[in-house]
Amino acid sequence: MNDFNRGVIDEFRANEGRVGGPFEGAPVLLLTSTGAKSGERRTTPVMYLPDGERMVIFASRGGSPTNPAWYHNLRANPAATVEVGPETVDVNAVITAGEERERLFSQQSELYPQFADYARKTTREIPVVALERRG
Repeated sequence: MNDFNRGVIDEFRANEGRVGGPFEGAPVLLLTSTGAKSGERRTTPVMYLPDGERMVIFASRGGSPTNPAWYHNLRANPAATVEVGPETVDVNAVITAGEERERLFSQQSELYPQFADYARKTTREIPVVALERRG
């Protein structure tokens, strides 16, 4: 894990889900997924979009030409855990497609224009993943 992510995770946990820096004021969760190859649990801070009972995350990786590792992990192992504020929740990841994906990505881009910038920077379609509570 890089120092930036470690700092965000520590700040998140120390402040019941509130963080500063580039995430200040944005909805952030901590996603813990299981490595597709390693089987190790890995935690990553991710901005999310509330959508009813679901939390929607975007595999933008800042407009990089490749998807983030957490996306590959969720495709291989959709059962994950998220920390939202002081709460820890078990979730299943569902990859969205078509009209639903477009609606959610458009909504996120309207709220946070950098997501539209990320889409313009890459030739890949940025995956949109809905996290649905288990149990």
